[in-house]
Parts: sequence; C-alpha cells; structure tokens
Amino acid sequence: MQQSTVLVALLLLAATLAGVASAETAPDEAIEIGRSHLLESKLLEQTRRINVYLPKSYDESPQRHYPVLYLLDGGVREDFVHITGLASLAADYRNLREFLVVGIENIDRYHDLTSPTAVEAERQRLPTAGGAAEFRTFLGRELLPWVKSRFRVTGETVLIGESLAGHFVVETYLEQPRMFQGYVAVSPSLWWNDQRLAKGAASALRRPRPADRHLFLAIADEGGAMQEGLDRLLAALAAVSASSWTFEPFPGETHGTIFHPAAWTALRQLFALEPAGSGQDSS
Repeated sequence: MQQSTVLVALLLLAATLAGVASAETAPDEAIEIGRSHLLESKLLEQTRRINVYLPKSYDESPQRHYPVLYLLDGGVREDFVHITGLASLAADYRNLREFLVVGIENIDRYHDLTSPTAVEAERQRLPTAGGAAEFRTFLGRELLPWVKSRFRVTGETVLIGESLAGHFVVETYLEQPRMFQGYVAVSPSLWWNDQRLAKGAASALRRPRPADRHLFLAIADEGGAMQEGLDRLLAALAAVSASSWTFEPFPGETHGTIFHPAAWTALRQLFALEPAGSGQDSS
C-alpha cells in the first residue's frame, strides 16, 4: 500500500514537471490588438501611420458593416491602446455596438491639432503650430476614403480627442460639421488663441448644419481659461435649439486622468445598442 502511494505521487510529480517543461519550451506568441498601416499623404507630403482595431466579429461576419471611431493621438504609444481596450468591451459584454477604431499617429501634434494663434507667447512656445486646416483636409479627402475602400464600414463616423485634440474636435464640429456624425471632445483646450474658438461658437452655430450631428463634451477639474472657454461654448450651444449635444463634467478627475472614464461614457452613448433589426451595423 505504501509503495503504491509513493508510485502515484512520483507519477503526479513527473506529470507536473513535464507540464512545466512544456510551458517553458512553448514558443512565445504576440498579443495583437490591431494592425498598423502606412498611408502616403499627397496633401501633407508625409507618410502617416494609421493603426486599426477590428471588432472581434469582423472576420466571423463577412457581410456585416461597422461604424468607425477616428482617434486623434492614435499612436500605439499614445491613446490607441486605451481606446481599443474600451472598444473590445462591445464584444465581451454586448452593451454597445462593435466598431472599428482608426488611430492617427502623430508626427507633429502641435502643428496638426492647432489653428493659427495671434497670442505671441503661444507662437513662441509652439513655433510649428497652426496646421489644423491642412490636417483636417487630410482626414476628409484622404483618410476617410482610404478607410472606406479597405474596410467594411457604414457611414456612421465619430471623431474623438482630448486636450488639444479636443480643441481640434470642437473646431471640426463648428467649421465642418458634415465631416463626421459624432464628435467627442474631452477637456478641450479652449484657452488656445485667447479662446477664439469658443468666442466665435455662437456665430458658427448659426450656419446651416446637419440635424443628426452630435457633440459630446466632458471636462475634468480644470478651472482657468479652459473652463471659461467651455462655459462660453456651452452657452452658445444652449442658445441654438436645433443643436444636439451632451455635457458631462468629471469633477473628480484631472487633466491627466479624465480621458478613459469620459471616453467610456461617450462611447456608451454614441454606440448604444440599437433595437433588433435596425440595421445600423449591418450591410
């Protein structure tokens, strides 16, 4: 009896060691969250890196088409990983529709995301600033058609960004509202250029715009000119009855912590599950 017990123990030990050895010699595997592409931009005369996350069901449902979230600051070392993590929850928990994430990686962030400024201190601190109009043209004329030609997408598009990228989102919503259907601006840097964008919002909103465009705004515990600029923008939005917008304050967050919780709140609203048979994410 004692010998049998020892024999069983030895066999179990051998099996365990064999399993450990097998695990140790198994080849490493890459963990993939998306694919990186290079887009040659004739307009910008640059090669731009575009990072794309495809929903879990993308390969499994070849007839299905998906909305797209366009992410500013979309490099792998920027916000791409954070936002694709949120996007993956659509497949895991089914509390929002699945969507593609298209991350635009930066080359010169301060050039692409800012309009020209008349404030001398800003021009000295960020001497390459002022290229937002050209970058926006790149998005509309090159990036959006590129995505449409390569992936199964619907016409539903959302642009998201935080800080200076949030300023760019608001500026796009005000100046070219037809470019995207949804706009998410998190703690937008509306202090830029002496709050010119916020001060001109009322005039911009009086121009004709599609009724189905929606602006989602969020702000951390910022204070100062950033809060003042947002207050100006909110007042202008409130005065236009036809405008569609949402404001979510996050007083418990800082400029460095707000993006993740605010983005999740916005995505749950903009990509909410549609009633069965609505066809929003199918061909």
